[in-house]
Amino acid sequence: MHLDLHFKNQEHIFNIHEEGTPYLSFRAIDDTGMFTNAFSTRLGGVSEGYLSTMNLTFRKAGEKREHVLENYRRLSEAAGFSMDHMVLSNQVHGTDIIEVGEEDIGKGVTREQDYESADGMVTDVPGLTLVTFYADCVPLYFADPVHKAIGLSHSGWRGTVRRIGQRTLSLMEKLYGSDPRDVICCIGPSICRDCFEVGPEVAEAFFEAYPEDWHADIVRGPVLSPSGEEKYHIDLWRANELMLLEAGARKDHIHVTNICTRCNPDILWSHRDAGPMRGNMAAFLSIKNDDRRM
Repeated sequence: MHLDLHFKNQEHIFNIHEEGTPYLSFRAIDDTGMFTNAFSTRLGGVSEGYLSTMNLTFRKAGEKREHVLENYRRLSEAAGFSMDHMVLSNQVHGTDIIEVGEEDIGKGVTREQDYESADGMVTDVPGLTLVTFYADCVPLYFADPVHKAIGLSHSGWRGTVRRIGQRTLSLMEKLYGSDPRDVICCIGPSICRDCFEVGPEVAEAFFEAYPEDWHADIVRGPVLSPSGEEKYHIDLWRANELMLLEAGARKDHIHVTNICTRCNPDILWSHRDAGPMRGNMAAFLSIKNDDRRM
């Protein structure tokens, strides 16, 4: 299956896997040989109707549980994860980040979740796969090859304003001794600045949250819409990059997506493009076992 993606620049950030169930992975994480990572597309699954075909959330109206489970099975088989050892986020556009361990394996897939909110997760358990969900918001991957620890966080505009990426790095440092300078940080497929138009209240949230010398990098505008309203464009990719640099990550360890979800509506789910009538993609990250499975 060929993925005819539109790229914002020509940087070779991703490995593009097109055989069988298609998915993307970050080269920088793959190259360590220590972690497995993936980002799904909207292709290669069995979901039907407005969710066709690779929807990975159980919470959409009309979706069949067996379809979502089959989608997970296909993606897991293609990327090399164990479907039985996943832990799914419970996203509320907040900044709660939880540590998950062996006792949490299967939560969200084969077991009920017992956490009310989790927009980010961290672990140092090999074989356990972290899973978070997207349809324009920013996936943030963190892989520490020194302490063999990982984090995966969902950063919409609210999470970006509230620095969930920095919070994830800080929690990994606290729990596992991770040095931000060692951590590979990847900013995944999400909506680009050109496509992310917002009102003045969102722009103001970024102005208040970030230093003034960041504003020109992050916010463009105002411009008047055809109806005469003030509109701005927000660069979530750059905001997260600056945030991670401030948190101590090395510039050469930060890998920023060049794939916009809204610019690729036939391949990736985009809320801005389709509204609520769409499925969800997922980001996956795990530490490899010697046996590749738990």
